[in-house]
This record gives sequence, structure tokens and C-alpha cells, in this order.
Amino acid sequence: FGAGPEAQAAESGQRVDMDKWDSCGSSLAFKQPHWRPIQFTDQKQEFNKRTSNTGHRSLPHSISQSSTDSYGSVCSDSSEDGSSPRDKPRRTSKGLSDFCIKNIKQAEFGRREIIIAQQEMPALMILRKGAGGEKPLAGAQVVGCTHITAQTAVLIETLSVLGAQCRWAACNIFSTQNAVAAALAEGGTPVFAWRGESEDDFWWCIDRCVGAETWQPNMIMDDGGDLTHWIHKKHPSLFKNIKGIVEESVTGIYRLYQMSKAGRLCVPAINVNDSVTKQKFDNLYCCKESILDGLKRTTDIMFGGKQVVVCGYGEVGKGCCAALKALGAVVYVTEVDPICALQACTLSMAHCFSKLNKLSEVARQVDMVVTCTGNKSVVRREHLDRMKDGCILCNMGHSSTEIDLVSLRTAELRWERMRPQVDHVIWPDGKRIVLLAEGRLLNLSCSTVPSFVLSITATTQALALIELYSAPEGRYKQDVYLLPKKMDEYVASLHLPTFDAHLSEVTDEQAKYLGISKHGPFKPNDYR
Repeated sequence: FGAGPEAQAAESGQRVDMDKWDSCGSSLAFKQPHWRPIQFTDQKQEFNKRTSNTGHRSLPHSISQSSTDSYGSVCSDSSEDGSSPRDKPRRTSKGLSDFCIKNIKQAEFGRREIIIAQQEMPALMILRKGAGGEKPLAGAQVVGCTHITAQTAVLIETLSVLGAQCRWAACNIFSTQNAVAAALAEGGTPVFAWRGESEDDFWWCIDRCVGAETWQPNMIMDDGGDLTHWIHKKHPSLFKNIKGIVEESVTGIYRLYQMSKAGRLCVPAINVNDSVTKQKFDNLYCCKESILDGLKRTTDIMFGGKQVVVCGYGEVGKGCCAALKALGAVVYVTEVDPICALQACTLSMAHCFSKLNKLSEVARQVDMVVTCTGNKSVVRREHLDRMKDGCILCNMGHSSTEIDLVSLRTAELRWERMRPQVDHVIWPDGKRIVLLAEGRLLNLSCSTVPSFVLSITATTQALALIELYSAPEGRYKQDVYLLPKKMDEYVASLHLPTFDAHLSEVTDEQAKYLGISKHGPFKPNDYR
């Protein structure tokens, strides 16, 4: 694990044997699951310099009301001061004080945001109705570290309906929706998070969330690996009571496989990131529908005719490319994986791509750089020095390590905070690079994401948590398990009624011909 608030991406680049990914494929529990079925001004024009500074998150936040309002309701913090709430008195209307958020008075507004999200998260509502009476998570004490948004709040409260006790922290310092955190706290969930945490705040919140002195978690739900890392580093004795880990990000999964290979993984873990439902829906469609929103809110840019390079052509990169192409941008792609690179090349005509290229070869001409790899130092100082004036730089991968920010925090470069999550990094000759969200996840830091797509991932997380918690001792070893297709198909089926969709059925003869069950799974577990 890395030492920063976002885990460092794997440097080895080695993949784990695929057989190990599917080590639970034969589990009867999965086969018969018991959980039921901007247009920029001219570079010579003077920029607004009211907030110039060379600092980091200590930059002043005195911006115009109109600029703040452009971030949308859940992301707007114009009424908030920039101080940390750690040492401020706090109490809910019921007298509870085991939480730390920005402003408990925002709870009513946050509750409305959660209600809106529920309308687009049908599968979690079905789980509440269908399994709520059985309480499959009764006795579960879940400590979580994810983005704290309205969609995550629906997941957290679903886990509570299913019997779990939950404590939660944020996996990203910019993605927390303060009003939603207030609503969760008012509803009785201990939450330790606020938008714009410092690095010290980030780790303090995680430690308070773990609550090792007063509470003993027995399940971990993580997004990025920071919570797992913190418990392993600071409270290793807690693993004696922990039954398993559910991890949803590629960054966190890298860590778990590294730990497993080194023999340091103390409990079983389920890899949600590589489930079909996460890859094909969350990674692809969520990013496709949210990247433009984040860019528009922060930069007011027009995409038609702009040249953009997307680093990485996995599911996230595919979604970003499709969205940018749809508004008329000319898209370049960089890749290290020959298979993904070939996909980019064969789709080049349909998606307005120029040929697959290296970042060093196109950095001088592009108007925007988007990273989607989950790796580290994808955009380095050598690339940054080549970029033209006004180039926009952002990250759509989970980790904050894709852009080498350390190389930008030097004496010869000056930083200006222009808007929330918008910094201009200024070279000695006056060239400016527009950096969004300090290299952290653009869509969740600068906009919102579609609830329906998040419903698919959240439902997968909930079912993985139920499976690990209720599995008999010995079913799962101290290893990382990939979700089988049966569970993916079940999650998908819960969302089909929203579209009034009707599945076809295979006949007995067809099922025998294909060698499958009439009821699925319809693809083998190793199908990619």
C-alpha cells in the first residue's frame, strides 16, 4: 500500500494467474444463492486574480456565488467556511455525537437528495423489500470507506435495513456531498467525512471510523484500499474478527492481489471491480455520462473541434472517448495493452480517433488530457512542459497518482485557484495548465454521477457482503475471489423491470445443446 490518501498503483504491472481470480467459481452458494433471487478567453486577456496563491488545499476559497452555484446542489459549499470540523461541537437532533461532518443543519436537504437517488436505484429497493425481513446481515458490523454521495447513502441505508451496523469514511477528499453526510449522521450512521479534507483529516477520519477502541468491525467495504491498508498498518489485531473484504476499485484490487501473493492477506476478499456488472456498466456508462458534466461545470469548455488525448482504453477510457466524440472532439488514444490498443485502432473511424499514439508525440497539440489507467505517473513533467497554453488536465481513474503532481509543486511554477477544484499552474513564461480536482477523480469531485448505473455496482457490493458474511467457515480461504457470472446475471435481472424488459427463455433442447442450465449462468466464469 502507498502512504498517501490514495493508494499508489502497482509498479510491477504483473497480472495474477486468471485461475486465482476465479477461485470461488464452483461455490454452490453462488450457483444457488441464498440471497434470492469552457470556451477560454484569449491567453493575453488578464485572468481573475482574486484568489492567487502558491499553496495547496490552503488556497483561499472566496469565489463568486455564480461560480459556486455552477457545481450543482450537492457539490455547492458556498455557505461553508474552510475550517476543519474536527474540534467543533456536534450533535444530532436525537443527541448522538459519534460522527464528524461539516454541518448537521444540512441534513434535511441531504435527505431529499437520497430520496431522489432511490428512484433510480431499483435493485437496492428490491433487496430491502425481499430480504429485509430475513435480516441476512444481522450482527454484521461494517466499516466502509467509499465516496460519500447520495447513491452510496442508499447502499449504506440498505445494509442497515438488512441488519448491519455501519460506520463510514470517505475514500476521496473532494467527492463527499456534505448534505448527504449530514443526512446519514442524522439518521444514526456514524460518518466521518467532509468535502475538502486535508491529508491529515483524511487519515484521522478513517481512524475514527474504524473506532478500534469502542467498536469491533467484522466486515470491510473499501474503495481504493486505504481503509484496508490503515487497519493492516494500525490495527492488525482487528483482522481476528473480520470475516472478509469487499473491494470495488482497480487500485484496491491491485493491493489485495499483492498482499495475497506475499502471504499477507489475512481474510478472504471479493473482487467487485472485475465483475461484469462493474466493468460493463459502472466503468463504461458512468464515465461516459459524467465526464462531460465535470468538464462543463469546471471549465465551460466547448468540445466541438477540440483535440483530446485519452490515456488508457479500458472500459473507463472507452466511455470517455465515446462521450467526447459525440460532441465533436477529435480524440487520440494512448495504450500499453495490445488488445485495448487494437480495439482503439479498429474503432478509429467510427469514433473520430486519430491513430493510436504516444502522449509525448501529441502533448504539444492537444487541448485536453484525460487519464484513465489506474497507474502512476502516466502524465509526467516531460509531458507537462510540452503542453500548450490553456491545456486542460484531468483524471478519470480512481487513484490520484496518474498525474505527477510532485513535479508541479516546485519553486518556478505558480499556482492560482480559479474556482473550486480548478487550479491554473503557471510556468515562468506565462503558460498555464488548467488542473482539475488536483488530479483526483473528476466526475465525483466536480459533478455528480447517474444513480441507475451506481445502483448496479452497489447491489453487487451488497450481495458480495452478504455472501462473505454468511458463508460457513472454510468456504473461503485467505485469497481474492472473483464474482461468478451467476451473481452478475442476478444483479442485472433486478434492473430489467425498470425498462419493462422481458427475457427470452432457452428450451430444454437448446440448453442441452449449449451445455448450460436453463436458468443460467449463460457464460462461463472465465468468459471475458
